[in-house]
Amino acid sequence: MNTKASEFFDNLKGKKVAFIGAGVSHKKLIEIFSEKGAQVTLCDKKQLEGFGEYADTLKRLGVNLSLGDNYLEGLKNQDMIMRTPGFEYYTQELQDRIAEGIQVTSEMELFFALCPCKIYAVTGSDGKTTTTTLISEMLKEAGRTVHLGGNIGKALLPIVETVQPDDVAVVELSSFQLISMRQSPDVAVVTNVTPNHLDHHKDMQEYIDAKRNILLYQNRNCKAVLGYENEVSRNMEDDVKGKCVFFTRLTDISAWPDCGYIDGDGMLCVGDEKIIHQDDVGLRGKHNLENLLAAFCAVNGEVPFGVMTKVAKEFRGVEHRIEPVRTLNGVQWFNDSIASSPTRTIAGLKSFPQKICIIAGGYDKKIPYEPLAQPVIDNVKLLVVMGQTGPLIEQVVVNHPDYVKSGIKILHADSMEQAVQLMYENTQPGDIVSLSPASASFDLYPNFEVRGRHYKELVNKL
Repeated sequence: MNTKASEFFDNLKGKKVAFIGAGVSHKKLIEIFSEKGAQVTLCDKKQLEGFGEYADTLKRLGVNLSLGDNYLEGLKNQDMIMRTPGFEYYTQELQDRIAEGIQVTSEMELFFALCPCKIYAVTGSDGKTTTTTLISEMLKEAGRTVHLGGNIGKALLPIVETVQPDDVAVVELSSFQLISMRQSPDVAVVTNVTPNHLDHHKDMQEYIDAKRNILLYQNRNCKAVLGYENEVSRNMEDDVKGKCVFFTRLTDISAWPDCGYIDGDGMLCVGDEKIIHQDDVGLRGKHNLENLLAAFCAVNGEVPFGVMTKVAKEFRGVEHRIEPVRTLNGVQWFNDSIASSPTRTIAGLKSFPQKICIIAGGYDKKIPYEPLAQPVIDNVKLLVVMGQTGPLIEQVVVNHPDYVKSGIKILHADSMEQAVQLMYENTQPGDIVSLSPASASFDLYPNFEVRGRHYKELVNKL
């Protein structure tokens, strides 16, 4: 029995707790908190009928409701406020409640406080999910009981009472989760930090500072694994209080203890140990070699090198990440819906040995698209643009001095259906097509997963 967690839940009886939003994790927690005797208030913009069948659960549990335009009024006079990551931490109403002494926390923050086992956590602008999954797979293959959660997998707070000290937790953390966190994991990985989510953060510095929280509360017994090629993540060495190791596929850091690198023979190494040749890796794309190196460094000392080799050889990737969809009439179709920023799309473009055809565009996160121009000119033969950012992407490509010489063809679509149809009509045997949006999905879809699955459904119907 996890004494710390049990004590927390026992002390919920009679406490007034407000939940902002009823997403997947909050739905489960609202039930748990209510059953533990808390006086729960749900604050949500939606009206009751918008919750469908869950409305019956709310009534059964006797949850107080603060709904509609003035839903944040329900945050007043509470003992605790549970913030969902999508709700901006620096919103004035939330800051006012903090100033009044109300505890503002989140599912992940509470899990960190109550978890009895070692925690591995991964953040970064790109590569988070693949690196987190690789760490989880390696630890599982080594025989450990792994709890995967955070921005991936399931909510972990609902199961924290069952977590054992010898287990391990592996979590992916977004900037929205990290911005308010005042605890850091035992092993922290920062893959890279590039412009992202600037529609939510007031500026790039706030985004960087949120990421830094994964390191700031570590101690001398902790480990930090930092991407060396990215200037921001490399400079986070100054925040490290324990052991710091770097990973890179481009720079020779073989003399640095326990760092991850690729030697002159193409072997992925950690320190003096050669783990696997890059040609034997199951994942597609050079950027995934970096994700592997990051994972190797994270589990080094906990996982045998033979297990690292086995996972690196057999792991084929995560859905929506350069995911093969089908081959039709000699044309290969891929789903890279996770590519919701220019850097992600650029990494995807460089994963193929030839110029490819891409569908790009979506919701505008207020990030610059100029860095996308040269890689598109160099790696794309057919560009179908759509969504809010379609015109922005087209503009930076057309304005590039090599645009005319490149011969790139640009087409316009009003929907995913039209984009897929245009690709079908304008490709030939030997071509490669990828959904590589370089943008978030929120103009048309609730998230990148729904976007990717819709795309796959359309491609499979061709």
